[in-house]
Amino acid sequence: MIYQISHNIISSLGFTSEDNYRAVKSGKTNLTLQDKAFSLPEPFFGSLINEELLDAEFSIINTKSIRYTKFEKAAILSVYKALLQTNIAADAPNVQFILSTTKGNVHLLENLDGFDAERVYLWKSAQLIAEFFGNKNEPIVISNASISGASAQITAKRMLEANECDYAIVVGADMLSKFVVSGFQSFKALSRELCKPYDKNRVGLNLGEAAATIIYGKTAQQLPADTIVLAAGAMANDANHISGPSRTGAGLFLAIQKTMEDIQPEEIAFINAHGTATAYNDDMESLALTSAHLNNRPINSLKAYFGHTLGAAGVLESIISSLAIIDNTILKTNNLQEQGTVAPLNTPTENQHCNEHAFLKVLSGFGGSNAALLFKKTK
Repeated sequence: MIYQISHNIISSLGFTSEDNYRAVKSGKTNLTLQDKAFSLPEPFFGSLINEELLDAEFSIINTKSIRYTKFEKAAILSVYKALLQTNIAADAPNVQFILSTTKGNVHLLENLDGFDAERVYLWKSAQLIAEFFGNKNEPIVISNASISGASAQITAKRMLEANECDYAIVVGADMLSKFVVSGFQSFKALSRELCKPYDKNRVGLNLGEAAATIIYGKTAQQLPADTIVLAAGAMANDANHISGPSRTGAGLFLAIQKTMEDIQPEEIAFINAHGTATAYNDDMESLALTSAHLNNRPINSLKAYFGHTLGAAGVLESIISSLAIIDNTILKTNNLQEQGTVAPLNTPTENQHCNEHAFLKVLSGFGGSNAALLFKKTK
């Protein structure tokens, strides 16, 4: 089995997984109106990591003479905090680094700000992150739109099962910039108010910054009784549109179907869905989940707490959902007032108790990419 050895989340809600989970459980969000951010003419709702706090914590662990970007600092700090909970030697040859990101240092395309031109490339950031910890293995970069964090975890699972490593450090990270925000604004995809996943009156998504790390391994030694196992995962691509999901949910249904081959719907405590609060995504998900006979299971979205954290989303939301099932809790979808998807869903508006030991995580993204992950709590 593939176990979660440890994890960490760095976001505007806190710099530990536990701080982030407590904030979400209490209904807290730091999504706020960002006016004049990145010198953009249009305001947008989003959550930004406090750079002063990040710099202060990073300076404590940084002994290198290299100058790092905000993206790299957040990713490194998240990995460092996850490693603190283990006795894993990150520089060992049996440790594999996997970076999930959609944008990396894309902001340097506009202004290198004294950095080498190579710093724009994702492979360079991954190399710097691994080298910070003395790891000499070539890091793997997963950049597959919104499903990047799920794709990275599936990659980790496959490598561990193939005995290509003993530990896989999966870190997902993305920061906002003029390039990122203006891109979503050009699609008219952003909301000027708090996003409303699955709500009848949803008008668009919010964006957020985060770095999140999960360390996976095959050993359960010295792990607590309530440990999370990554039981299954699958991806499917319906190649619908370069910047939109399928209208029918066919690709997501295929990923769910493959992932749930050995489990029945009634064994699932909840589905943590993508839930971007855009019209097409939420409707598509409702159709896919209905086709998979999961529409009556509790379904939630975390986007109204963190915003869409891009390459970090799959990792961050897997951690929050893992902590929730250990806590026997189904988290509510924040800011949902009136359920309004084309196929009705069971979307709790208050936190609920659960007794089941498994949950499903699903994501969909640009280019018709879809992914599903099945997690189980050891009994």
